Parts: sequence; structure tokens; C-alpha cells
Amino acid sequence: MPDSVNTDVQSRSATRYRFREYHVATVTDPLALPGHEAVCVTGEEHNCGAESGTLHTPDELTRWIAEHCARTGHQHYEQTVRTLLRTEPGAWQ
Repeated sequence: MPDSVNTDVQSRSATRYRFREYHVATVTDPLALPGHEAVCVTGEEHNCGAESGTLHTPDELTRWIAEHCARTGHQHYEQTVRTLLRTEPGAWQ
């Protein structure tokens, strides 16, 4: 005799969903400055957590990392690069 609880669970897990896709083209905004940031993640018990703040060139970021490394000896950083994008909407598929 089948277990009604297990049958119900199996039928619900077999439910399929269909999603439409939206196609969008993204274009980098040529008037916006990119943002480069770093966070010092050196540490055994916890990360140092020193942050560079938003800088606008890779050279500025490298300089901040070099200065922080010279002061502290820390060698591990997490880098984030941000750009501003503009969308050009497409059509639903």
C-alpha cells in the first residue's frame, strides 16, 4: 500500500515552472567613472577590514594597497570593480 504522505511530496516536487526570458543589452556608460575598491582580508581570527574607499583608477588602488601593506605587512585583499551600465531593453521570449 503506497504511503499517501510520500506520494503527495513526490507529486509536489515534480511540479515544473516555466519562466520567460528577457533579453537586455547592457552598454557601459562612457561618461561614468569606474569604481575600484579593496578590502584587506588578512588575518587568522578575523579580517583586518581596512577599506580603500572608491578610487577611480587601478593605479590609485594599487597605491592604496602598497601603502597599507607597507604599514601593516598585510598581503591579502579582496578587490571590487564597478562600472555604470545602461540597458537597451530587448523583447520577451
